[in-house]
Amino acid sequence: MVVCELAAQITAHGWAAPTPCPEWRAADLAGHLRCVADDLHEYLDEAPASRLARLMATGAHPDSLARKLARQNAAELAVLAEGAGPEHIAAFAASARAYARRIEPVWDLPHHRYRETVVTVGGMLGSACAEWHLHAWDLARSIGKDYAPADAGILVAGWQAGMPHLPLGEPLAVAACGAPAAGPAGRGGVLAGSGTGWRVLLRASGRLA
Repeated sequence: MVVCELAAQITAHGWAAPTPCPEWRAADLAGHLRCVADDLHEYLDEAPASRLARLMATGAHPDSLARKLARQNAAELAVLAEGAGPEHIAAFAASARAYARRIEPVWDLPHHRYRETVVTVGGMLGSACAEWHLHAWDLARSIGKDYAPADAGILVAGWQAGMPHLPLGEPLAVAACGAPAAGPAGRGGVLAGSGTGWRVLLRASGRLA
């Protein structure tokens, strides 16, 4: 798992380094990943009537949804038990792998709806994979490195299947962490991701203008 590979390169002091989300250190990002993986289990347990499903069923504007989800992220981080970055990453990896093992038997079942589009359980997994790779880019930037996936096309397909509220080609005004979207070079002045599909995902998630 690329998140784990990148996390293994972070020193004890490196967990205090800033990420492309200005209010999050690398350790905060690790905690967020842990929370998100746990949330995915909750959403699956309660699909198609989870709190995420209820939020998406409002059909609200993407920027409004992003702000609400950012507030949820902040609240979950605030109550997360104290732990070091490596501990959070290990918990994330275990939870994410357990989540993936649950998906195949229920792949085609409805997970939630956004306006006229039904997102299946498989589609939600696709969007989760895209988010995890985007956060891998965030971790890489925190240690002064770049990251791009080997096959961005799979992640693009996952994004499209699981995030109908965020059409590709329409940059988000609020990044996933709730911060203003990055400038055209992203944090650190390096335009990351040589593949067109990856650049599109970085832009759609608010990481590139």
